[in-house]
Amino acid sequence: MLQRLVIDPARIQSPTIWLTADQHHYLTRVLRLKAGDHFVAMDGQGHSWLVTLELTHPPQASIVETVEVQTELPIAITLVVALPKGNTLDDVVRQATELGVSCIAPVISDRTLLNPSSQKLERWRRIAQEAAEQSERQQVPTILEPIAFTDHLQKVAQSSLASPHYLCATRHNAPHLLPLLSSHSYPPPALSIAIGPEGGWTEPELNDAIAAGYQPVSLGSRILRAVTAPIVALSMIVAVYEGGMVGQRE
Repeated sequence: MLQRLVIDPARIQSPTIWLTADQHHYLTRVLRLKAGDHFVAMDGQGHSWLVTLELTHPPQASIVETVEVQTELPIAITLVVALPKGNTLDDVVRQATELGVSCIAPVISDRTLLNPSSQKLERWRRIAQEAAEQSERQQVPTILEPIAFTDHLQKVAQSSLASPHYLCATRHNAPHLLPLLSSHSYPPPALSIAIGPEGGWTEPELNDAIAAGYQPVSLGSRILRAVTAPIVALSMIVAVYEGGMVGQRE
């Protein structure tokens, strides 16, 4: 299996791809590739190419042919996630990327304990890129800067709400997510799924989310950890829209 590597689109000037020093080191020192060896370059925006490594200065590779693959979901998923404690969002970003999420929007809720730095954001974006390469995705998810959940709800309320917005709520009389997803005749072009922090959303947050246009949903009878719930919710969405439970768009 060929190694996949995300390249900054600005460094792709067909038929040449200009590699960074770190990428060249990774390919030649870590992977032990030699001149003439192949790997797959991707721009993280849906395009991939089979390329040949050239040991030149500055380091570069040559495009051999376009790689036509389709590994993306038929629906764009935005994961709105209240920042969990510690470094556990690292795992959420990695696994959500593997499952096909399009955008991850971290939010700061009433019960959020983490105050992330700019280094955290760069780390999450790097993890998403590495996970996209590993899972052979065509696109690298967008990782937005963390904002207050109230600010996020304000943006949702001001939008057209053309796509479904679901908010996972514990200890709340809410319908299960799975039958709601399966009720569509065709997959919507996009949807958002919001996951709360440890302890869940506060009652005011829940009420504000409903007022902004969110539909409260349940993931089942058990209380899931803040890092488990996103994976459960995304797995349901993937099963429905990629697994054939809902008709595909022409």
